[in-house]
Amino acid sequence: MEYSGDKPIYLQNFDFMQEKIVNGEWLEEDRIPSVREMGANLGVNPNTIARSYQLLEQQEIIYNKRGLGYFVKEGAVARIKENMKKEFISNELPQFKAKAEMLGITKEELLKLL
Repeated sequence: MEYSGDKPIYLQNFDFMQEKIVNGEWLEEDRIPSVREMGANLGVNPNTIARSYQLLEQQEIIYNKRGLGYFVKEGAVARIKENMKKEFISNELPQFKAKAEMLGITKEELLKLL
C-alpha cells in the first residue's frame, strides 16, 4: 500500500480495510489479521494499526473476541456502504456538481454519461 500525505496513515488504513470488507476479501464473521500481522504486512507501526482497528470497532464494523482476535461484524458491508454514501453525498457530490455547472455540463449530458 502506498500512502499519501494528504490524510493521516491510520485513516488511510481504515479506508483500505473497509475496502477489503466491501470487496469481499474479508467476509462477515471472518477473523482478520492481528494488529501485529497487519502492521508487518503494511510496513506500519502496530500502534497505527491499533488506531485504525479502534475506529473500525467504534463504527461497529469489526469486533474483538478476547484471546482470539478481531472479526468482521455481521452487517459490516451495509454499514460501510451507508457511511461511504453519506460521505459522498456531503463531501464529493457538491464539488462534482459545482464543477459540472462551471463547465456547463447539463443534467441530460450527465445522465447520458452515467
